[in-house]
Amino acid sequence: MDQHFEQIETNGITLRVATAGPEEGPLVVLAHGFPESWFSWRHQLGPLADAGYRVAAPDMRGYGGSDRPDPIEAYSLAEMARDMAGLAAALQPARPAVIVGHDWGAPIAWQSALRHPDRFRAVAGLSVPYRLPGPKSPLELTKEAFIDRGMFFYLHYFQEPGVAEEELEGDVRAAIRTMYYGWSGDAPKGYWHNKRPPSSKLFEGIDAPPDTMPDWLPPEAENYYVAEFERAGFSGALNRYRNFERDQADMLAMDDPVIKQPSLFIAGTKDPALVTTPEATVKALDEALADLRGAHFIDGVGHWTQQEAPDEVTGLLLDWLCQIAPTT
Repeated sequence: MDQHFEQIETNGITLRVATAGPEEGPLVVLAHGFPESWFSWRHQLGPLADAGYRVAAPDMRGYGGSDRPDPIEAYSLAEMARDMAGLAAALQPARPAVIVGHDWGAPIAWQSALRHPDRFRAVAGLSVPYRLPGPKSPLELTKEAFIDRGMFFYLHYFQEPGVAEEELEGDVRAAIRTMYYGWSGDAPKGYWHNKRPPSSKLFEGIDAPPDTMPDWLPPEAENYYVAEFERAGFSGALNRYRNFERDQADMLAMDDPVIKQPSLFIAGTKDPALVTTPEATVKALDEALADLRGAHFIDGVGHWTQQEAPDEVTGLLLDWLCQIAPTT
């Protein structure tokens, strides 16, 4: 993988960005999620660059080598979409880019395309589908479904500043191993469960992961993530979860929240982030995306889509990119 790092100023902050490919190639921005970094796209950078694309994978604000503003409101979807628009403009000001996001990077990618259609010509989301806003925020829905029924749910545990940070930063390696294994397709059914009191900690009642992690997360990858979060901490990353009500209000204020650009969705069949069946997910996507070019569900894959199934994801992205952003 022949990438190098650039420090890019955008929206009043500086992002560390891994870039690869010819500078004149069509720009593809890759936005990661939690708890990841640019490194989660390590398998896609080289093949996309070899296909002629200019590829940029930032550490999102709050992560790794990028700036980590203190205010919680600095991590709203609208603010982070402005980060991506500014990044695209800095790298390739004369033409719009394609944006691809995974986990929290997916909502950021969807919002970037929705809010900045002049800057992004197409959008793809991995793991987290785009849905039209409803009357209740995710916090309200999960409170009714879990907290009010005496069960734990991680979104609520993440809300109080400092609480989750103390647990995660107390043993970063254990945190990374448990989250990566627990949300993967390798974990047995029921490994990551909510049948514990709402007052539980994140890993309370969860078995320790196996000594040997799955092949898709080799020791050098695990070590990289551990070092990044030992350096940056988790506060910036967790602040993204503390903006649900702000994001909800912003979305409900929009006149037309349908995304018009060509779009793509990819997920694993064992991804816990998919709360509906593939059929119901596609139906919701069709309502929210005016030009959906494909929705793909990779059998046996969990939440870490582009890491668990790198070849399949890269192939699907390249096929789609050839449709909507050819290199010639």
